[in-house]
Amino acid sequence: MPTKLTANVKAGGCASKLSPKILDQALRNVPRVTNEHVLVGYETADDAGVYDLTQQAGLPLAMVQTVDFFTPIVDDPYTFGAIAASNALSDIYAMGGRPVSALSLVVFPAKGDIADLEAILKGGADKIHESGAVILGGHSISDDEIKFGYAVTGLIDPHRILTNSAARSGDVLVFTKRIGTGVISTAWKNGLASAEHMDESIRQMLTLNRAVAETISNLTVHACTDVTGFSLLGHAREMALASNVTLEIHAASVRYLPGAIRYSKAGAHSGGLRNNRDFVESCVRFTAEIPSEMEALLYDPQTSGGLLLSLPEPDAAQVLAAHPEAYIIGRVTARSSKPIEVVI
Repeated sequence: MPTKLTANVKAGGCASKLSPKILDQALRNVPRVTNEHVLVGYETADDAGVYDLTQQAGLPLAMVQTVDFFTPIVDDPYTFGAIAASNALSDIYAMGGRPVSALSLVVFPAKGDIADLEAILKGGADKIHESGAVILGGHSISDDEIKFGYAVTGLIDPHRILTNSAARSGDVLVFTKRIGTGVISTAWKNGLASAEHMDESIRQMLTLNRAVAETISNLTVHACTDVTGFSLLGHAREMALASNVTLEIHAASVRYLPGAIRYSKAGAHSGGLRNNRDFVESCVRFTAEIPSEMEALLYDPQTSGGLLLSLPEPDAAQVLAAHPEAYIIGRVTARSSKPIEVVI
């Protein structure tokens, strides 16, 4: 009988991440070390760090580094490995970088089925290779709860770095995927979701952000972040605070995965969703009555989610023309009473 990877995890995928409130409190007490070569650190909660190599390389060059791993969000081992890789690679794309190498992070039970481990590693390797990067090695730990992911290194022109801290009033907000992976996976685990809806969620999670990243590399993009475990509103909060602007998000314009609204209405909400709401809601003003199931989805932790872009309207039009799955969800305004305003 096939192993059901999600059977023994409390939360799957990016919903398994530490509460943003706990992480925020802990990081406040970590000393900041100034280094002239660090172009992007963790002060603005950006997607990855950037280290300038120009002096060593003799030409404009910087290194982008990120790490991401989590518990199974699906039962199929190969698919889990591939989703974990897609999610880790996304941080490099969100910074405008090109992934070049990866190190695997494996947590697997000593008495687990070796065939499952092989499938997880193969699924991850196939996605890493699809990105054009190579796997150089990794590290493993024996534990009863499976976890998997990668530390990824990319390269970038230090003059073309995308951050979450330069959104400008007047920009358009473009998002490149649908919302709802957390709610659907929770519904699946509880026996509520249909196979059709789960398959569509998996298809989206397996889609790399590579194509969109290549398109925007030739456009004016003021700010960019990928939407993952801290939800659409959580990552929007980071962009708004870092940029000192307000993001106006149109709830009715946000696209949801098939079945997501139904399962949210049925209460298929993970602990990660509740953690996100607890941390972010003080930064959000809802200007109209929004259905509770839709509001909850705005706090839903996403796994291998889309890119949230802040860019001028003409450049946004080019993204939409090149990528039909991308769509406008709002705009950037001058800072008001709250960093985020959600309108219907």
